[in-house]
Amino acid sequence: MTPDQYCQDKAAASGSSFYYSFLFLPKAKRRAITALYAFCREVDDVVDECTDEQVARTTLNWWRGQVAEIYGGKPQHPVAIALVPVVVQFNMAQELLLEIIDGMEMDLDQPRYNDFKSLQLYCYRVASVVGLLSVEIFGYQDRQTLKYAHDLGLAFQLTNIIRDVGEDARRNRIYLPMDEMKRFNVTAADILNARESENFQKLMALQIDRAQHYYQLALSQLPAVDRKNQRTGLIMAKIYRATLDEVISSGCHVLKERVSLTPLRKLWLAWTTWISA
Repeated sequence: MTPDQYCQDKAAASGSSFYYSFLFLPKAKRRAITALYAFCREVDDVVDECTDEQVARTTLNWWRGQVAEIYGGKPQHPVAIALVPVVVQFNMAQELLLEIIDGMEMDLDQPRYNDFKSLQLYCYRVASVVGLLSVEIFGYQDRQTLKYAHDLGLAFQLTNIIRDVGEDARRNRIYLPMDEMKRFNVTAADILNARESENFQKLMALQIDRAQHYYQLALSQLPAVDRKNQRTGLIMAKIYRATLDEVISSGCHVLKERVSLTPLRKLWLAWTTWISA
């Protein structure tokens, strides 16, 4: 199996909304974004699937070594090998790949966040940075597009947090800001034990409003000159916003259920956005 095929299989197996947004890209850009996505999946899986914290930290450090090899050595992992030509062709900064790993390690260091400001750092590392790297692959003329990518990544991660409250709680992680939980009289025990209440719904309404704000802010910052190049990001936005709408329409019972779109619907949203953007 070639490194590129490994990355393709990794992306396809995830069933992620991101995979559907890649389908209409030209071959070189599709190959590059698939390799970047596979890298994100690999380092995320280290934290999610490894039950021994020290092993997870050691593995993340190994990945930091692989990143160094990508930029000046002989990497071993197929994803790292696939990224070697990508980082050169698309001017992808080494420190940003390392920032993603730092974000994943925050899940080992910090299962709670005191306020939105502290949560923003996590969102920046695991999502906004990916957006900034993706923009380099898609191409842009106006640097304002970088602000769009940053805020769109934040909106995506906030959507993930809303959708996955129950799933994250089962891993003993709570990404809802603790000061906001206190404001609505929702305790960590309520979240961990899936106790839904009217106050919990009010708390989630605040999270949804914030996510919607960042979608609106991001999209308002995308310059017209770069809209065509950024169609892949617009597809992701369409799919993620549809997911958020499903969470809302289903009653936001995120403690006990996880909303997802069907593959056919994701494909339809991807196609219609691509041809209309």
